[in-house]
This record gives sequence, structure tokens and C-alpha cells, in this order.
Amino acid sequence: MDRIRIVGGAPLVGTIPISGAKNAALPLMIASLLTDQTLILDNVPRLADVTQLKRILSNHGVDQSVDGKRAGQNGMAGETLRLTAGDIVDTVAPYELVSKMRASFWVVGPLVARMGEARVSLPGGCAIGTRPVDFFIAALKDLGADIDIDGGDVVARAKNGLRGNRVVFPKVTVGATHVAMMAASLAKGETVLENAAREPEIVDLATCLIRMGARIEGAGTSTIHIQGVERLTGARHPVMPDRIETGTYAMAVAMTGGDVLLENAIPDTLQTAIDVLTQVGAEITPTNQGIRVRRNGHGLNPVDVTTEPFPGFPTDLQAQLMALVSRADGRSHIRETIFENRFMHVQELARLGADIRLDGQMATVTGVGRLTGAQVMATDLRASVSLVIAGLAAEGETIVNRVYHLDRGFERIEDKLGGCGATIERLSS
Repeated sequence: MDRIRIVGGAPLVGTIPISGAKNAALPLMIASLLTDQTLILDNVPRLADVTQLKRILSNHGVDQSVDGKRAGQNGMAGETLRLTAGDIVDTVAPYELVSKMRASFWVVGPLVARMGEARVSLPGGCAIGTRPVDFFIAALKDLGADIDIDGGDVVARAKNGLRGNRVVFPKVTVGATHVAMMAASLAKGETVLENAAREPEIVDLATCLIRMGARIEGAGTSTIHIQGVERLTGARHPVMPDRIETGTYAMAVAMTGGDVLLENAIPDTLQTAIDVLTQVGAEITPTNQGIRVRRNGHGLNPVDVTTEPFPGFPTDLQAQLMALVSRADGRSHIRETIFENRFMHVQELARLGADIRLDGQMATVTGVGRLTGAQVMATDLRASVSLVIAGLAAEGETIVNRVYHLDRGFERIEDKLGGCGATIERLSS
């Protein structure tokens, strides 16, 4: 099992190219099930979750090809992925595939919309919370699907097709908004999604669906209108840059000091996080190439932050922020409101010397003068990268174990950080 070795203390200086967003690429890949024509996706990140979803789509009969790297192309540029679901040969997504990645459950929407049926295993819980699929099921029922639970599988049927309807989400949910938007694109009549998620990844999917012939208005707001069409066509679409990767590397620069250009980053997709980083003491400057992050000579300030759906502070940056303010001059408060079990990194940060006290969903972080390298264990994707950030500033050597979590969401992290002066390497066992 691979590990990451870090020797802390070096500032980061240089350029880090931001990869395509995992949270956008996955629903975009699943959207290929909506058409028998080819969907071409550019800037697809090379991640373990993308590889796993390729296997799942292949199980349904989706033909896939990846364009080779062209001469002169940046070695960290994303893939161009061609997906063709000409004939869907199987509408079943079994447990052995779905259990490895929760987002694979989302195939239920396109499959029932296009084929009139789907049998998809319930994904179960995960390290950061239960994340139930009740909202997905309720939305599909609102669109006219008959839903049964059989042997741990969700069985969805709509033999006469889905019907447009008003869908009101009880709480903001990114995954269910993705699924309902895809399913409604092929439903008969108009669908209105209320209390919809507003994340940039929702807008990215809607943009792609519109290129495929869908009629969607309001993506990026809490009310999305969809006029169903009889069929969708192929299209070409670039995956948006990853705002969570952007925020993560921005926090790494703020933690270590230095001056880094986050190439291709889009400021508007993480303005709240940028505001928080500015409060902490980083200098953030949008440029024509992306976002420049600097911190030279001065200390870190404490902050009070609550995670919220977009445009609020992202839960996917909570662990990284906690690592950052562990060195702040004062006491920070971080309240987690999205997932009920997303503080699993706290005990591992404490092994590096962080002073963090938990009270329910509130973490109080008292900044310390120094962190010290140690052996630590990654518990989930975002927790693992928070340990990398802390290790970059810790004195001595830090070994991060279970880095397969990192490979799910961060492309070549050791190369990107190492290219900016960090002492970091992957140790293969």
C-alpha cells in the first residue's frame, strides 16, 4: 500500500496546474447513458474514481476510448474521453461495483429515463456520514417512476417513460439535483426542481446537457426549469477546473508561505473560500492565467467558519482549513453542517501537534507555535489531503498512510507540490 513521505519547512513557489473537477467529471460521464451518440469530454482528470466509473459504465455497455497525448501537450493535462452508449446491454448496477463509489448510484436516473427500468444497488454508508438516497428516490417517484427496494437494490420502472413534474427537495442535495436534472431531460413535459443545489458542478452538467439538446433554464439558482425532449444527441464538453483542488493548494501555499500560480483556476467558483483565505492572511490575486496565492513573512489569523451549500464555504475544504488554522495566532471555530461525521481527521492532526477540541459539530482550533512530523493515517479523501497540508509545515518527516484516498480525488499531488519546492515523495510498498 502506497504512502506519502513529506519533509516540512519549504515554501511553495511556482505554478500548479488545476485539473478537471472530479465532482463535475463523474456526473458528466454518467450523462453519456442518456444518448446513443458519442459524448466527448475534455479535461477529464486521471483519478481512481474516474477509473472505477469507467468500469461501471462498461458494465452497462458503454464503449470508451481515450485520446492519446499529443506532442507538446502538458503532461498534467486531462484526458479526452469518448463515451458511446449505443446499446445499453444491462440496466443492472450490482453491489460489487456500486459499493466502491457512491456516485455510481446516480446511473439510476439516466437508465430509467432512457430504458424505462434500472436496478441499482443501494450504496450504503461511507466514512463521512450516511448520505441516504431517499431524496434521489423521492425525485424519481415525482417524475413517475415506480420504485421498489428488493434485496438491497433500488428497482425503478417507468415503462411508459417519465413525466415532468414539480420536484421539491427537502434540503439542498447536489447528487439528487444531478440525477433529477438528467432524468427530467428525457421526461415528457416540464419539470421544475425547487430548492435545487447551486454548485458550479450543477451548472457544468446543465451546460453539457444543453449541448446534447436538453432544454434547461436556471441552473446555478435554486429553481431549475427543464422541458423534456424526446432524445439527446452527442456533444463535446470540457470538464470545469476543480474548485476543491484549487482551494486545497491555495491553503497549502498559505500554510507554507511562498508564491504560486494556480493555473486555470476560476475565482468565481470558490469566492467564499477565497474570502476566508484572505482573512487568514493569504494574498489572493485573480489573473488571466488563474489565481495567484502569496503569503510572505506574516503570520496566520484565526477565523470562524461554517460549512454551507454553495455559495457558502464548502464542506470539501473544511479539513484543509482546519490544518491551516492549526498554526494560526489565536483560536478558530469551524462548524460542520453538511455531514455528521466529518471530523475523523482531528485525531490524526493531533498526532502532528494540533490543538483541536470537538463539541458536536463544532471544532475549536487553538493555533500552536509548531507542528512536528509523525506517522498519520488517512481516513477519507479530504482528510488525507489535510494531513499533507499539515505535513508541509511540520518540522521533520511526516508519513501519510492509506494514500489511496488521495488518489481518488487529487491527480499527481506529489508531482504538483514537488514541482513547487516541497520535499514530498510517494513510497510504494
